[in-house]
Amino acid sequence: MKAVSLFSGAGGMDVGFRRAGFEILWANDFDKAAVETYRRNIGDHITLGDINGYIPDLAEFTGVDCLFGGPPCQGFSVAGKMALDDPRSQLVKSFLRAVEVVKPRAFVMENVKALGTLSKFKQVRDELRAYADRLGYDTELVIFNAKNFGVPQARERVFFVGFRDVARIDFDRRAKRFFKPEVTTLQAIKHLGGEGTERNPKTCNAVVTIAERPVLRKSPYAGMMFNGLGRPLNPNAPCATLPASMGGNKTPIIDERQFYGDGESWVETYHAHLMRGGAPYGMRDTPSYIRRLTLEEARILHTFPEGYDFAGGKSATYRQIGNAVPCDLAFAVAQTAIAVLNGDQVHETATPQLALELASAGRRKAA
Repeated sequence: MKAVSLFSGAGGMDVGFRRAGFEILWANDFDKAAVETYRRNIGDHITLGDINGYIPDLAEFTGVDCLFGGPPCQGFSVAGKMALDDPRSQLVKSFLRAVEVVKPRAFVMENVKALGTLSKFKQVRDELRAYADRLGYDTELVIFNAKNFGVPQARERVFFVGFRDVARIDFDRRAKRFFKPEVTTLQAIKHLGGEGTERNPKTCNAVVTIAERPVLRKSPYAGMMFNGLGRPLNPNAPCATLPASMGGNKTPIIDERQFYGDGESWVETYHAHLMRGGAPYGMRDTPSYIRRLTLEEARILHTFPEGYDFAGGKSATYRQIGNAVPCDLAFAVAQTAIAVLNGDQVHETATPQLALELASAGRRKAA
């Protein structure tokens, strides 16, 4: 099957779609470092520049099987201003203008969960679905959490999908065939060894300092015990969403002794101390083994392949990783799109992982 990729970034979504069997004919992004990363790892079919300047020329690819991409999400993100007048918010409409020109058999557009759920963006959702309807597409809006597909990261994203001339979509139900057991942060990166080793070189130099006025939550992995927006990662669960703003004091925090040493957790001990009413430690009293997530750890937690060659400096690489769709999530989405295009039977039987989730949900409802 053949595809066109928009807002391609460093290629996270493209890696997954290629693994599923798509041949990507053309790709685009406006980030110079990301385009170079894409070229190094995927191919020279990517162009650099504003997608709006290329849309008329996309008629060359009329009738491909799929057009996919993730328009910049900052205008819709809860981590940003969530502004409808943000120019980046208009790029979702640019995506559909490309659909109008290319006329693919299917399209897949990824964005932040807020676009698919918040009432303030209902008008945007309605406009997108009306536009796609005028173009002859049946559409669905589904929300997936990357951790359900074997990605060691809890990252919820909305996927707006459209298909022409298919009997039924049922994208959410079909995707559950590709559920995998959750992978914890520790399981994912334990093999690397500590920061500064050959397999896990030191990358982020931002110091972890202790908050003078900590904001406490029940979990030691929430709240704000440290300055900046980086939070400690729980080794026994998929990591929290990796942001594009990593590289400084927004980079997640690792308790190295807990991950790569004897398993003892200074973070949990300090949290318990604070919860008992203890006074905060001094700003510089953080142990040396409390440090920031490395680039290699971030790569793994985003399921980029081993040896993926990122262009640009450290900050540019952190940004490219945080902006990308996790490769294994994209792989599952691409497989689901192929199943719809092929008219595969919709499996009504739940996978073992789904059965466990349904049973758990039933127990919570009963309670």
